[in-house]
Amino acid sequence: MLDMFSVSNWQIGVVILGLLSVIVYSYRSRTFRSRVLPLPPGPSDMSWSCDERWISTHDNSSPRKIAQWIEEYGPIISLNDGKNVLVIIGRHQEAVGLMEKQGAFLADRPRSVAGADILGRGMRFVQIGSGERLRKFRKSSHVHLQVKSAQSYEPVQVAHAREIILDILHEPKLHQQHIKRFAASVILRVVYGKTTPTLLNDPYLLQLQKMIPRIQSAMVPGAYLVDKYPILKYVPGYGRNLKDWSRQEYNMLFSQLNEVKSQMDRYIAPHSVAKDLLLHVEENQLSETEIAYLSGSLIGAGSDTTAVAISTVLMAAARFPHAQARVHEELEAIIDRETIPTFEDWSQLVQVQAFILEALRWRPVNPIGLPHRATKDIIWNGMCIPAGATVFGNHWSIARDPSVYHDPEVFDPQRWIGADGEIKENMKLFTFGFGRRACPGLHVANRSVYIAVALILWSFTLAEDPSDPIDDTAFTPGIVSHQKPFGLIFKPRMGEASLKNIFCSIAA
Repeated sequence: MLDMFSVSNWQIGVVILGLLSVIVYSYRSRTFRSRVLPLPPGPSDMSWSCDERWISTHDNSSPRKIAQWIEEYGPIISLNDGKNVLVIIGRHQEAVGLMEKQGAFLADRPRSVAGADILGRGMRFVQIGSGERLRKFRKSSHVHLQVKSAQSYEPVQVAHAREIILDILHEPKLHQQHIKRFAASVILRVVYGKTTPTLLNDPYLLQLQKMIPRIQSAMVPGAYLVDKYPILKYVPGYGRNLKDWSRQEYNMLFSQLNEVKSQMDRYIAPHSVAKDLLLHVEENQLSETEIAYLSGSLIGAGSDTTAVAISTVLMAAARFPHAQARVHEELEAIIDRETIPTFEDWSQLVQVQAFILEALRWRPVNPIGLPHRATKDIIWNGMCIPAGATVFGNHWSIARDPSVYHDPEVFDPQRWIGADGEIKENMKLFTFGFGRRACPGLHVANRSVYIAVALILWSFTLAEDPSDPIDDTAFTPGIVSHQKPFGLIFKPRMGEASLKNIFCSIAA
């Protein structure tokens, strides 16, 4: 018995020694490799902090400063303060090679205690880290937002887009509000089966308008001290505002989900994402709380970014009248003046497509990009992006890559059109993100932007107000870059009465 016990201890000792050797070897190999393979180059002037907060909350010079660094140091740069490594990818080829082709190693998110853990209760779709919950959320959302499903929502999008024209005719100065109402109405109908007559009298939308800025500010990595020192989460009284907002959001999301459940009990619930998720709980393996947060995430992301994208296109139309004129020429050639553009016309309206693409390249909805987290060392051209690094695909710089977009500071929709008269297939814009973290609602969003822009430009010529010229650099910094209020003049392209009659009769 003693011999057996001694042998056993000896064997255990050998195993432990072996494991320690593997750990030490692995650590030394990793350390050696880190010394041999450098980080991507970057500015040594650390007055520019490598803290992610600067990247996403600095003023509007931030994208331009990063663009200068990309020009100076190369397509991939890094900021490093000895503890944290932040990597910024600023060119098209590198975005494809790393963010897309090696996206499996960049599908994670940096931990956000404030935005994800406290405010989002670990269920904010866009901030969920790699794992089972992300897999379930992506699978469930894909079923309802894939191309075939997105096509089924087109009648809803057309109906609400028609209302924009009547809204603009009635109150043109409130064009940004009209666009917000349209974007919110579409996604509310898709997710909850809900219709929203106006932006100003719907309690849910009023709450949503308050919550979105809070959520977006808390999403910025490092926005709160608790992101750097997670122990603060357990300090009594810390983060009182975050916890209060979290309760408000929780109640808001469940009020909508409970309304859908009530309608289902009365057999009057229209088709919606939330209804289908509730009907297939076992198949989707989602709890009611997860359904509430998944639905809410789709609303928040779908309404806000779509509204910003449409307003960006309208701003570009007023700022670049010659490019707008080519869109009008195409609309006149293809669309009869007695009818309006529809989704059936989409493939023929190449100038409309190109104008939208160029506008979103010119002023990206999210110029900085969303933060990703490297889950392993990634080797690229003799450099190492270390595991744990925060990685941004910088939309502003990528969209100004001169090797892909000739004269990138020039607004030129024709760059997107090939010799065959079709949209080029070898050019790509990363408006909806990268790889496995690309926005699952992109097919719905693309359709909303198209139909809204097509109807507005069919109906109006947009111009700047000479007494109030547009400042096309006046965007708020942050996760989503919103336009500050700007004026537009809408000139009906037919008699105002005729235009109103067309859209009133269609609505009727």
